Amino acid sequence: MAAMGKSVAEPVIVFQPDGIEIPARITSLARFRRWALSESFPERGRIDWVAGRLEVDMSPEDLFTHGTPKAAIVAALVTLLQPKRRGLVFTDRTRVSCPDADLSAEPDVLVILLSTLRRGKVRLVRKTSKKKGRYVEIEGAPDLVVECVSDSSAAKDKKDLTELYHRAGVQEYWIVDARGDDVDLQVLHYRPKGYVRARSDASGFVRSIVLKRDVRLVREVVDPDIVFFELEVREA
Repeated sequence: MAAMGKSVAEPVIVFQPDGIEIPARITSLARFRRWALSESFPERGRIDWVAGRLEVDMSPEDLFTHGTPKAAIVAALVTLLQPKRRGLVFTDRTRVSCPDADLSAEPDVLVILLSTLRRGKVRLVRKTSKKKGRYVEIEGAPDLVVECVSDSSAAKDKKDLTELYHRAGVQEYWIVDARGDDVDLQVLHYRPKGYVRARSDASGFVRSIVLKRDVRLVREVVDPDIVFFELEVREA
């Protein structure tokens, strides 16, 4: 038996009262990815590897500034892309790892065009069982990533992830901030030196190069406690 007060191994980090356990020696993207794909990885919260930082967010999702705008965006993207088999739409616990950016995250929404997948710009990572058609991770740069800003993620979404998604080569990054009186949808287009924000027209529509459409996110307050969102899509 080890003597009292002496450590025999690196300690496991435990977040209380949630009981989230982070093993010792998660010190690189490769080690984080192995843990993230293991059965011991927590099923709650958002845990990302962000350029050398292991970031844990256990904050509950705000229903009308995060949950409903995300759902509206997913619904519109699925309707636009999947019936014609143009692309795949993923949400919530879909992990994307970008070795070029030292990043592994679970974005609110992401899109992969089938043409991008077929060119090998991204690849689907199989489960450890290697069963055909069973995948648990995306490696590479999705065509489009959406993050909905919450109080706990504002700096991360607007600064850190903006830099890292660009470094990874994500062609379009949407930042949705529905916390104020007006819905702010930023559509950022990839340029070699950094993202450039697309300008909205007089009607509030902004151009999405990936979708080849104009989009705007509108909010309708039915009563003080009920809010609806819709992503409107318009052909140019």
